Amino acid sequence: MAFDPLTAILNIANTVLDRVIPDKTQAAAAKASLLETTVKGEWDNAIAQLQVDQAEAANQSVFVAGWRPWIGWVCGMAFAYTYVVQPLFSFFAALFGHPVNLPPVNLDGMMPVLLGMLGLGAMRSWDKSNGKANGS
Repeated sequence: MAFDPLTAILNIANTVLDRVIPDKTQAAAAKASLLETTVKGEWDNAIAQLQVDQAEAANQSVFVAGWRPWIGWVCGMAFAYTYVVQPLFSFFAALFGHPVNLPPVNLDGMMPVLLGMLGLGAMRSWDKSNGKANGS
């Protein structure tokens, strides 16, 4: 099980509240208030991140808005190398009497990124098909 600092802090806070506030009703109300504040903080962080993402995507500079396409191209090239270039090159090299073992690319960390981007790409295709692409 991974360490979740937020859960650990809430568990400690709940234990402290149980000891500091002897009345069960007041302790429950304090715990609910703590949980509500925590959830609101997480929600606010998510909204702030979405606003940053929107600002990055709207920027005309390739150094700001271009990192997502760059990651897509890198993942796509690694995928193409692994499943197209490497097997075909090895096949034709062996066919002509020069067997070569090209080094593999470790896609373990890259595939979740690529698949996530492809999922986002499907939403982009939906936008384009509904006339919502490029601010139209």
